[in-house]
Amino acid sequence: MSDSTYDDVLIRRSLSPVARTDGTDNGAGVDLGANGGTMTASVCVVTGTITDGSHVISVEESADDSSYAAVAASNIQGTAPTLDSDDSDTQYEFGVRTNLRYVRVVAVTSSATTGGVFAAVVALGKCRQKPVSHA
Repeated sequence: MSDSTYDDVLIRRSLSPVARTDGTDNGAGVDLGANGGTMTASVCVVTGTITDGSHVISVEESADDSSYAAVAASNIQGTAPTLDSDDSDTQYEFGVRTNLRYVRVVAVTSSATTGGVFAAVVALGKCRQKPVSHA
């Protein structure tokens, strides 16, 4: 039996930490089939400086890491944030329920001149094979 978080949880990057201005950024797909399959996923959004604009965070799901659709609001645990200039140097977490193999974080930015710096990772838990492989 695993006795540490490191043995039980995988962290995968979806949105890299960059400055975002107007537009849509689709994060990298995260494979929930890792380590023999995972049963839970949580998203952590970490911000640097947000100077202006509105940055709406959402999650999409896919069976094949190619065709994505929004995760239903009823399958989001907590609240996916909308970031603005009051959200510098903070973090947000929310859970995602899906029966599909892949998820990705999406950021839609509007009304931004300088924009904001933030990143998103997906924590995969309840892995079927433990300890997890961090390769």
